[in-house]
Amino acid sequence: MKNYEATNNDYVITTDKNKMDIVVIHNYLANESYWAKHIPLHVVQRSIEHSFCFAVLYKDEQVGFARLITDYATFAYLADVFIIETHRGKGLSKWLMQFIHSNEEVQGLRRWLLGTRDAHGLYKQFGWENFGEEQTKRFMQLHNPNVYAE
Repeated sequence: MKNYEATNNDYVITTDKNKMDIVVIHNYLANESYWAKHIPLHVVQRSIEHSFCFAVLYKDEQVGFARLITDYATFAYLADVFIIETHRGKGLSKWLMQFIHSNEEVQGLRRWLLGTRDAHGLYKQFGWENFGEEQTKRFMQLHNPNVYAE
């Protein structure tokens, strides 16, 4: 798959996995996120290997990340979205969402899903909606919240 890139002053968004800093990604997910606490490094590496990933870089330093788990035809699950705290408030999350949504590889998908505890306002700006009562009844899950517990 081809790599995509956009620049905005000293910031770059790229899909080039060779430019992604696995240590930064793992550190954030394992120590800062509420959704992947204690996730092992090898699991992060494997998840990146098998996903369509987006890095936000500031002067070649990783400051943000997102990944899509997708078949590139009908479905995508948006996961692991973050901007390092010192770079928040600069519109990077919105820029990242615009970049992801406009990417040619994922145009025409029938369904996108994500889970969030606190970023509903961001995603609603891009047309995301909460499940209605019918969807809540329709969707099911297998969930092991303690899979990374020490």
